[in-house]
Amino acid sequence: MKVVSLAAGNSVEELAKQARDWSVRHVGIGNPAKEAELRKLLPPSVQVHVGEEGLCELASLEEADTVLTAIVGTTGLRPTLRAIECGKDLAIASKEILVMAGELVMRKAVKAGIQVLPVDSEHNAIFQCLQTHGGRVDEVRRLILTASGGPFRNTPKEVLSSVSPEQALCHPTWKMGPKITIDSSTLFNKGLEMIEARWLFGLPIEQVDVLIHPQSVVHSLVEFRDGSLLAQLSCSDMCFPIQYAITYPERVPGGLKQLRLEELVDLHFELPREEDFPALRLARKAATTGGTMPAIYNAANEVAVQAFMNRKLSFPGIWKTVEEVLSRVPARPYGENLEIILEDDARARETAEEIIRSH
Repeated sequence: MKVVSLAAGNSVEELAKQARDWSVRHVGIGNPAKEAELRKLLPPSVQVHVGEEGLCELASLEEADTVLTAIVGTTGLRPTLRAIECGKDLAIASKEILVMAGELVMRKAVKAGIQVLPVDSEHNAIFQCLQTHGGRVDEVRRLILTASGGPFRNTPKEVLSSVSPEQALCHPTWKMGPKITIDSSTLFNKGLEMIEARWLFGLPIEQVDVLIHPQSVVHSLVEFRDGSLLAQLSCSDMCFPIQYAITYPERVPGGLKQLRLEELVDLHFELPREEDFPALRLARKAATTGGTMPAIYNAANEVAVQAFMNRKLSFPGIWKTVEEVLSRVPARPYGENLEIILEDDARARETAEEIIRSH
């Protein structure tokens, strides 16, 4: 296995170190203002690719056979489509790609004959369960995504309005970036994953459910029409799904911590509090409406989360803003037209900002 290229948004020093450590010949930096700083840290033999177009160049490098996309927001969409056009297998860790353009991405992937391998622990778990069943979904009754429930799983509804960004960033199980951690606390993370699962596995949103599982040991389940359940279990470490996606179809030893069932005290499951945390209901609405509505859902949430972190919006204000945006911005079918998705993404962001200012 060889690392052909690496990219980062702003983390110049870490990117340069990894490029040197692994003799990477191509690196990409998302922020053009960081280009000069990056070049100073790299030998002249390393080629630097800049901005979104630079990412597209990396995604189409002839010597790469797999492209792993792990970019928050819309930036990863064009490079991912470029990778598909060039016949690269995809390992996807960016929810936004399938939330915004799942129909387009999966249609192009099927046409190109490439594999789309999920890196998210929940979707990777479902993928593994389905592999034991020959990959068939015709006998699946439902997909069950598990969620830790975040830090406010047992917090009374009337207290949520006083939640601070610092409290929301204290995730009980996973160590993640700020945006994803806030999304986990509101359950928007799980709403995005529901839409993503709908496209990854080709099932309607009505067959995608969520269960709260605080221990984060069962990473997701598949229920079949005879009532049988298959689950994937492992220690709470993202190295497991990342490794499986990269080495698929092989399973290789990686020195990761083994799960000892005899040491498990309890595996607990409960229904999410959808009335108090309506992100899941809004996700179903967006997925059922279709077209650009999932992109509108995602964009509104990104703006609302940033406003909450900047203390311009209350914690419940996040989903209230998203719900209002969904009612104000009409969805459109997009077919093969990526520009329609990006236009409605921009309209959703502008509307969300107007709503936040008015409040």
